[in-house]
Amino acid sequence: MVQHAFAFLSQQRFLGAPPCAGEAPAARFGVAGVAWDGAVTNRPGARFGPNAIRQASQMLCDATHPLFDLSPTTEICDHGDLHLPNTSLETMRTALQAQAQPLMQHQHIVWLGGDHSITLSLLRALRAVHGQPLAVLHFDAHCDTWSDHFGEPSGHGTWVYEAVQEGLVTPQGFVQVGIRSAAQREARDYVDTLGGRVITARELRGLESPSQLAPITAEIRARLDASNAPVYVTLDIDCLDPAFAPGTGTPEPGGLSSAQVLSLLEELCAMQLPFVGMDCVEVSPPYDHAELTAHIAAVCVWTYLCARLAAQPSPWL
Repeated sequence: MVQHAFAFLSQQRFLGAPPCAGEAPAARFGVAGVAWDGAVTNRPGARFGPNAIRQASQMLCDATHPLFDLSPTTEICDHGDLHLPNTSLETMRTALQAQAQPLMQHQHIVWLGGDHSITLSLLRALRAVHGQPLAVLHFDAHCDTWSDHFGEPSGHGTWVYEAVQEGLVTPQGFVQVGIRSAAQREARDYVDTLGGRVITARELRGLESPSQLAPITAEIRARLDASNAPVYVTLDIDCLDPAFAPGTGTPEPGGLSSAQVLSLLEELCAMQLPFVGMDCVEVSPPYDHAELTAHIAAVCVWTYLCARLAAQPSPWL
């Protein structure tokens, strides 16, 4: 396989984890970077996201979570950044799926993006590994359901539409959280129309603590559970208000707070549901102030890992 070793690829490791060794690493969780931003429509820079998230994770010290009272450091290894083509979206997606699928067969992987176009390849790989469509918990400011990308057939705002069309996801188990960007109703309501659930940022205003969010988390859990499908989490950092995450390519005012996102991750990802992976995408360090975006991204990934470790053991935790 051709290896595309670009200078910007990260050499750091998330939480200082050791590098993953061999085809079947002993660690339960793997972290891998996808340093690609060739499908953005506004500000580039997400190719530098994996490195920034890893660097910010060093601030977590021993990484013992204050809610779950455990650290994932002995349970993870880091695959580094995958070596991928850097100019063609379709070539990159093909190469990403080819590299991701073997990793997913042996480990529960958390992916550091990269722009949101990478998620389509990851869903294709997971669909092949599990042999069935997936339920998806999707945090985002944007619905990503457009059928084209400003005249191009695909991009970081079409992956949801493409995933539905390809049968990669179960629509009834697709939940979007934080949606608020400008969009025609057809795109904005696409997931709702198919039987999924769109929870807008406006719907979440004033709800921040676990108790305040309890009706929302209960509804999401019921929907994911009823889907009877493996659950994948994709977290676009622009789900957060730019006050909390300015370093992203398409910032949208009126978004979620850090406390809201963390409350939702803590409550949902520790549930007895068959989560099979996560990605955190669209962190763009060139536009980050005081590394605010990289730090909340690192904390979101860390929280997800700790929540899964706190949940009941399962082959796909």
